[in-house]
Amino acid sequence: MSVEDKVKKFLEKIKKEDGKINAFLHLNDKVVEEARAVDEKFKKTGKKGKLYGFVVAVKSNINVKGIICNCASRVLENYVAPYDATVISKIKGEDGVIIGMTNMDEFAAGVSGENSAFGPTQNPAALGKIPGGSSSGSAAAVAAGFCDVALGSDTGGSIRAPASHCGIVGMKPSYGAVSRYGLVDLSMSLDQIGPLAKNVEDAKLLFEVISGRDERDTMSEDIKEDEGNTINIGVLKIKGIDSRIHKIVEHKLREVAKINKWLIKEIELENIGLAVQTYYPLVYSEFYSGTRRFDGRRYGYRFEDKCGKEVLRRVLGGSEITKAEHAGAYYRRSLEIKQMISEEFSKAFGKVDCIIIPVCPILPWKVGEGDKMSIEEVYAADALTCPANLAGICSVAVPSGIVENIPVGLQVMCAKGNDLKALKIAGKFS
Repeated sequence: MSVEDKVKKFLEKIKKEDGKINAFLHLNDKVVEEARAVDEKFKKTGKKGKLYGFVVAVKSNINVKGIICNCASRVLENYVAPYDATVISKIKGEDGVIIGMTNMDEFAAGVSGENSAFGPTQNPAALGKIPGGSSSGSAAAVAAGFCDVALGSDTGGSIRAPASHCGIVGMKPSYGAVSRYGLVDLSMSLDQIGPLAKNVEDAKLLFEVISGRDERDTMSEDIKEDEGNTINIGVLKIKGIDSRIHKIVEHKLREVAKINKWLIKEIELENIGLAVQTYYPLVYSEFYSGTRRFDGRRYGYRFEDKCGKEVLRRVLGGSEITKAEHAGAYYRRSLEIKQMISEEFSKAFGKVDCIIIPVCPILPWKVGEGDKMSIEEVYAADALTCPANLAGICSVAVPSGIVENIPVGLQVMCAKGNDLKALKIAGKFS
C-alpha cells in the first residue's frame, strides 16, 4: 500500500469514528499531498527514510508549521504554527507524515483528558472512561487505529498514564534526550516530548528519530547507545495502589522475570512519598511564569480571560507561590526535595538495572466524574509517574493486563540516559 492510500484509509476511519472519541482537534489539510510527495520521492530515488510509511499524530502543544496549535485552549484558538518544532523537522526528514493535531488537557494541565476547551477525549479501549491525560488525544488516536504512532508530552505522567489506560506503549525519555524546541511546555524543568505506539518497536523507532542534541535547546543532549544486559529488577513497596492493579503487575513481572532469568530485589526510596507534594509547586510556579507571554497583544487572547478552570487554578497557585515572601517556603524547598529524589534514584540504579512499578495507582474514572472528585484525589493519579520527571530519568509504560475490561500498564524506569535499555526491557513484556 502506498503512503497516500494508507493516509486516505486513516482519514476515512477518523471521519467515521472520531465523532465518538474526539481524539483530533485539527487534521492536516495537506496530508494527502504530503503523502503523495513521499511516495514520489521513493519512486524517483529508491530510498526510504526511517519513518517511511508511518503516519504520525501530534499533540496540540507541539508546533507543526501551517496547522493550528492551540493547546486545546480558547486562548490560542486560531493560532497557526509559523514553524516546525525540532521533533517535527526530524520526523519529516525521515519521511514521516503528519496527519493532524490531537486533543489534550488544556495547556497540558490535567491527568484525565477532561479539561480540553473542545470537549473531553473518550478512551477507545474502555468507552465512557477517561483515557488519561494530558496526552489524551494522542493515546486515543493510536489506540483507535487513527494513525501509526503519535507524539505526546510528559510533565508528570502525561504520556504514560494515557498509554496505560488505553492499552498501548508510551515513553517519557530522559530529561534532555529529546529537544523541547517548539513545545508549548507546562513546566520547563520537567517536560519531555515522547512517543506513543501500539508496540515497543515502533515507539523505539520514533524515539530514535526524534532524540539527540539540538542547538536550539541548550538542555538537550545525545543519549548513551549501550542497551546493556538485564539481571536485577527493583520493585518498590508503595501504599495506596489498587490491589487489583498491584496483583496484575506483580504477576506479569514475575512471569517475565522467570522467562528471562531476572532477579527481583525489593528496594526503598525514602522520599518517593513526597513526589506529588514536590511536583505540583514546581509545576504551578513554572506554568505561571510561562503563561505571562500570553498577554493578548502578540497572539491569542489574554490568558486569564479565556482559560479553563484547571488552568486558572494552576496559574493562581503559581502566582501565590512565586511571590517573594513565599519563594523559599514552596518553590525552593520543592527544588531541594526534587534533588533528593533524584539522588535516591541514582543510588538505587547502582544496585538494580531498572525499577518496575504500576503506571497508575487507580483505574480510570468515568468521563465527567473528575469534577466531582477532590483535587487531592485527582492529583494522586500522578503519584507513581511524577517521580521519574522529578529525577529526570526515562520511563516506558507497557500493557500488563486487564482489570474490569480496562487496560492496566506497568512502567520500566531506568537511569538517566539509559533510554535504550528501558526500551529493551519494556520489549520483554510485549
